[in-house]
Amino acid sequence: MAVIGSLLKRGIRFGNLLANRAKINPLKQQKKTLSKLVAKARYTAFGETYNFEEILSSCLFGEPREFYEKYKANVPIYDYNKIHAEWWSRLLEGEKNLTWPGRVKYFALSSGTSEAASKYIPVTNAMSKAMQKTSIRQILSLGQYKDLPDKLYEKGFLMLGGSTNLREKGNHYEGDLSGINASQIPFWFKPYYKPGEKIAAESDWALKLEEITLQAKDWDIGFVVGVPAWIQLLMEKIIDHYQLKNIHEIWPNLLVFGHGGVSFEPYKKGFERLLGKPLIYIDTYLASEGFLAYQTRPSATGMQLVLDNGIFFEFVPFNETNFNADGEINPNPETLMIDEVEEGKEYALLISTCAGAWRYLIGDTIKFVDKKNVEIIITGRTKHFLSLCGEHLSIDNMNKAIDLVSKEIGITVKEFTVAGVSHESLFAHHWYIGSDEIVDSSKIKSLIDNKLNELNDDYAVERKHALKDIFVTVLPNSAFYGWMEVKGKLGGQHKFPRVMKKNLIEDWETYLKLNGYQ
Repeated sequence: MAVIGSLLKRGIRFGNLLANRAKINPLKQQKKTLSKLVAKARYTAFGETYNFEEILSSCLFGEPREFYEKYKANVPIYDYNKIHAEWWSRLLEGEKNLTWPGRVKYFALSSGTSEAASKYIPVTNAMSKAMQKTSIRQILSLGQYKDLPDKLYEKGFLMLGGSTNLREKGNHYEGDLSGINASQIPFWFKPYYKPGEKIAAESDWALKLEEITLQAKDWDIGFVVGVPAWIQLLMEKIIDHYQLKNIHEIWPNLLVFGHGGVSFEPYKKGFERLLGKPLIYIDTYLASEGFLAYQTRPSATGMQLVLDNGIFFEFVPFNETNFNADGEINPNPETLMIDEVEEGKEYALLISTCAGAWRYLIGDTIKFVDKKNVEIIITGRTKHFLSLCGEHLSIDNMNKAIDLVSKEIGITVKEFTVAGVSHESLFAHHWYIGSDEIVDSSKIKSLIDNKLNELNDDYAVERKHALKDIFVTVLPNSAFYGWMEVKGKLGGQHKFPRVMKKNLIEDWETYLKLNGYQ
């Protein structure tokens, strides 16, 4: 009934108006957030080890910036390996009150994008609630999109993620974060949620896509949410199964796509070929460690950081002073708070959260595109860049180059990866491009090289010196999906690594040879 949609839409606009009125100084929000975090965790083993009582006292009674100086002085910086070895591994064994009050019941499995081994990220009850709260805020932000029809708010939400059938291991459950979140969907949202509990529990990715495809004709979908590659794969499967011209022939009310995990630009051209009319794209920054940011308004070029919901942010300038050549953080790096950042500069993120992460290097790099609105874009990973000889090539550079090349020659590139290799006693880059169209690899090579020379001055300099050449291998998309399947990373939140380093290069090349791609 449209009247329900109309009431919901008015509520969304009113809630959004109140949210805008309630905005306060970002630094004050962050100080309050850290104060709440250390107050809650001060009696844990971690809080007692690093004197959270002293930090809390400085938050409440100290000079304006004293709390941060105390926090930096008391608490060391952690990457995953360090915090897992010292603290989180004990959580997996059932110990409680270590880095956050109570026992951790859920762990999200994450491989990141540069490692093969799984990481076990704690998901506390407090973090689950924080993620739900931010998800609701994201829905409320739709009030900024004034031309959305009232009936849209009565349509289904298709959320394509990992299995909700989590693996029980002793005192805890583990699985994909999207599966953990889907297993805890609030009751009021269940009538709108697709694919429903039964299909969501399916752990076989191919079977899950098949079951969704068979049910698709019976659903009235208005929103889709997921990683671009897997949503595109699903839409292609539905279109092929029902012999459709586009996805809107089966879901005429589909209007919003909430995406995250990777840059959408490399997928956009191919994705839009599957549509009968334009969609509204809403970017999200949902990691296993927390819901960090989301796009709040139609004109935004970035995502707004969530400063007041269980996450305290620190920013490390991503440069050679603070990081070594392998992307590992150096001792005593420069760290900044939210009021000290600058637009256009690249930072690595440290987060402290209600899941018991403290000064944790999440591994992503970001840039502020609008400091006033605390809006960011994700530019890459600390260990996902190429700088064999000083070319400092970021994932952002790679995505932009692929997007420009795809548009110029009219092809769709769904996946790609780049490896740094030795060549003529110096260096070269080897690009692996995923496309099912007939393309001239020599032309792609020339265009990629030209675009990167325009986008990155350091790259342009090194192409005249130590970076002797680039190579391009065009592969069918099945090569990329097949490798993900071999690694047990097909579907869910998993993404194909944009940069191949160290042992991954050997694994990748071996896989290509064994499967006849080379």
